[in-house]
Amino acid sequence: MKAIYPASFDPITNGHLDIIERALKIVDHLVLLIARSPDKPGLLSKEERLDILKNLFEGKKNITIDYWDGLIMEYSKKHDINLVIRGLRAISDFEYEYMMASMNKKLNPKVETIFMMTGETYYYLSSRTIKEVVSLGGSVKGLVPPIAEQRLREKLRK
Repeated sequence: MKAIYPASFDPITNGHLDIIERALKIVDHLVLLIARSPDKPGLLSKEERLDILKNLFEGKKNITIDYWDGLIMEYSKKHDINLVIRGLRAISDFEYEYMMASMNKKLNPKVETIFMMTGETYYYLSSRTIKEVVSLGGSVKGLVPPIAEQRLREKLRK
């Protein structure tokens, strides 16, 4: 079974890595889909995010890295994928994710969404928080892969 894990990955965090690792225990192949969100202008460019993910997962035959600038349901139709994985950190995520999953079901009834709770070690992590900490000169060691921290520091010159 193949699934899509869509996220901004701006930057990828260890919370994302936790979801990816656990998702691969239940699916044969996972598409890490950098999805553009009109509500979230990215700090890292599409190319930088693609490069980071490709670097992290080089040689992993059960992971595909891709970018999509449209509706996830259109991507799922185009690539014949009927499962979406979404991570939940807290109750506050649930309402938004539930509404999105419901809209996605309306757009493509063949697609199911599975919610995975982020592990307790990373429940407080968000890409937004990571960017804020780095922009203020703080350490995010152990919260993001080293390559992601390096790229953020280069981008923010911190």
